[in-house]
Amino acid sequence: MFFKKKHRIRKEENERLLTLIDEMKQKLTNHQLLVNKSLDPSPMVLNELKVTEAKYLFLLREARIRHTTKSDKG
Repeated sequence: MFFKKKHRIRKEENERLLTLIDEMKQKLTNHQLLVNKSLDPSPMVLNELKVTEAKYLFLLREARIRHTTKSDKG
């Protein structure tokens, strides 16, 4: 009875985490394309790329720690 709420909350947060991972991956891909197409990317753009990559890797690490997979989402 008490654990159903906990399980539901964990499932919702795992779904939210997977959504964030997908969004961050898209953002990272867009930044990488921008840098690759630039002749001389500014330091600000390069820093944004590094920050985005760090956020993406953090989210992936968090998903691995939680043992969350895409198959859990559906």
